[in-house]
Amino acid sequence: MTGKAHTAVVQKQFGEQASAYLSSAVHAQGAEFALLQAELAGHSDARVLDLGCGAGHVSFHVAPLVKKVAAYDLSQQMLDVVAAAATERGLNNIATVCGAAESLPFADGEFDFVFSRYSAHHWSDLGLALREVRRVLKPGGVAAFIDVISPGSPLFDTYLQSVEVLRDTSHVRDYSAGEWLRQVNEAGLHVRSTQRQRLRLEFGSWVERMRTPQPLRTAIRDLQQAMGAEVREYFEIEADGSFSTDVLVLWAER
Repeated sequence: MTGKAHTAVVQKQFGEQASAYLSSAVHAQGAEFALLQAELAGHSDARVLDLGCGAGHVSFHVAPLVKKVAAYDLSQQMLDVVAAAATERGLNNIATVCGAAESLPFADGEFDFVFSRYSAHHWSDLGLALREVRRVLKPGGVAAFIDVISPGSPLFDTYLQSVEVLRDTSHVRDYSAGEWLRQVNEAGLHVRSTQRQRLRLEFGSWVERMRTPQPLRTAIRDLQQAMGAEVREYFEIEADGSFSTDVLVLWAER
């Protein structure tokens, strides 16, 4: 798939579901918000890029602590939701900007921090996007990436990528921790620390959030039931299709 074709898929998928992501408990809640806020302590003059901001939850959590937040996303409809919610919450230091992660319309060294949460698995070229992150970070600047990751096992990886793309055709890849470390290093960023978390996903809201067509929902459930016990146990697949998956929190510096 070409870059432009993938962009169109992402814009269609998320534009239609923008409001659902604003109210999504999975996206609105998470222990990682406290980690991001703690990182910003004492940096009230900082400029932050919320890369692949979605419905803006990272922006909303960090805006009261810093000077400026750029909420950046490929979906203009998603950004419209962010702008309206920011106004309602009195967060006047959030500016929305539309574009792709692989081509950031910002100056070199413009940001003190770049935060990205549950976005990278949609990027068409992770390595290029990471090089752009390095470019727009100030020397000594900090980046945090939070995303679902592949367990690394070929069997588990094949299953995970399969259900992800059945649920959401804009999905590109859940990378393994090893792939993340390699790509971040190759982009010229220094990995400071990594942490694994476990994310529980309730099946009904998970597919409804993307308005996954019924035939594809059925395909996911059929696949879950057809897999061996080791897959069902690792992902903690329940009778209703709800499951758990791995999340990586990676901190890097320029």
